[in-house]
Amino acid sequence: MLIQSKRLDTGVITDRRALLRGVGTVGLSAAAIAVLGGCESMAASKSAREADVEILNVALGLEHEAINAYQLGAESGLLQDPVLKTAVMFQGHHKAHRDALVATIQKLGGKPAAEKSMNDYATALNAGSLKNQGDVLHLAARLERGAANAYLGVIPSFGDKGLAQVAGRLAADEAMHWTVLASALGETLPSKALSFGA
Repeated sequence: MLIQSKRLDTGVITDRRALLRGVGTVGLSAAAIAVLGGCESMAASKSAREADVEILNVALGLEHEAINAYQLGAESGLLQDPVLKTAVMFQGHHKAHRDALVATIQKLGGKPAAEKSMNDYATALNAGSLKNQGDVLHLAARLERGAANAYLGVIPSFGDKGLAQVAGRLAADEAMHWTVLASALGETLPSKALSFGA
């Protein structure tokens, strides 16, 4: 069974523009939004480390969201084995991502973004609309694809290129999750290369 998580962070992220809209929900500064949007001149008053922390906090929000979305799916009673076991495994990946991000943010002297309540996420993710296993899988696939695109989108913004590599590894996990979910839904995989991060 999935471990209870009490809080959750951002809304559904499906592309880089949506990520920028979601940034405001986690209370980040205009400088963080500027860095995420590629406008470094607006972010000049922030140190590279501070900007990196703010980007990492956005990533942490994505991980809070994923952990709790899988929790909602598991608690819905709509997932059957082996789908439930896969969801639990993916939730475990997101918990490992969360823990690594929290440790990195703290190491950089930052304060990790707090999660919101499960109730907040249930509302933001429209959990009441989930009526069957397919609905849960579609939600998870949308979140995973959005997270992969968000991670890929912020890679150039990191001052510390080691963090860019970490973001790439996180994006790879999210893309793998999306691929498994899309396959389970019977969706056609992208026929063209470079289908993520655009």
